[in-house]
Amino acid sequence: MAKELNFDFMKLRNVAMMFSAILLIVSVVALATRGLNLGLDFTGGTLLEVSYQQPADIERIRAQLDSSGFPGSTVQHFGSETDVLIRMAEAYRDTLGAEVLEVLRTGSLEDGQVFNDVELRRSEFVGSQVGEELRDQGGLALLMALFVVMLYVAFRFQLKFSVGAVFALFHDVVIILGFFALFQWDFDLTVFAALLAVIGYSLNDTIVVADRIRENFRILRKGDALEIINVSLNQTLGRTIMTSLTTALVLLALMFLGGELIHNFALGLFIGVIVGTYSSIYVAANILILMNICREDLIPAELEEEVDDLP
Repeated sequence: MAKELNFDFMKLRNVAMMFSAILLIVSVVALATRGLNLGLDFTGGTLLEVSYQQPADIERIRAQLDSSGFPGSTVQHFGSETDVLIRMAEAYRDTLGAEVLEVLRTGSLEDGQVFNDVELRRSEFVGSQVGEELRDQGGLALLMALFVVMLYVAFRFQLKFSVGAVFALFHDVVIILGFFALFQWDFDLTVFAALLAVIGYSLNDTIVVADRIRENFRILRKGDALEIINVSLNQTLGRTIMTSLTTALVLLALMFLGGELIHNFALGLFIGVIVGTYSSIYVAANILILMNICREDLIPAELEEEVDDLP
């Protein structure tokens, strides 16, 4: 039989609390001072899809657009190396697609020959009003998700577990947003989808830990809250590490091999998996300690007397 782990997680709870506080402060300051680099999904703009007969050079296309009066355009492969998606903050006009196409064709001339034939496949406009609506509805969906999680955990476990779970999720979301604000990575609907996925992932991890803590409070008749939480965290550590490691490996593959279209989605989810694993171990458990979780919170007094009377 494998030897049971006995790592003293709660010994580092004060260090973890300071570390979380620093991350949250940096994230909030970054959000307040730099803000999120919102994509066209939220700010509005024009989306163009062009197709090349040969693999397209993304950096060359971006340079062509920058030098031709379309600076700051987002250029990425779309499905294959010959299909390119261009997002720009330009207000839509009927001639915009033709203007961009002319820039790309002119920039494709080398020694008088066109080595890449460019074709415009799609031209769409996302209005700022639609972008604001997406932003507002997305924020409302995030708040509703946290509220429903709090109700669920409160009914399934206990109010103190609910507070710990929701604070851990809030901790994860704010830190992910802080990373995107600090480094000014593009924040679009795919990243927002990653935020919602992180809530589900982190909640699942937190519930597994909470379930073991509740079970051990009822089974173990000796030990204080710190000891019982330590035992519970050690019992779930193997499962937590394996789940996080396999998920992180898949996300790393998506980040480096999945193309630019899903890069930020995978990046946001990767940060969320790391931070969510940490918060399930330290943040949620720390909240339980701060709220003085005890056996009486989980075992009704009548039931505890019956258990104590057993031989």
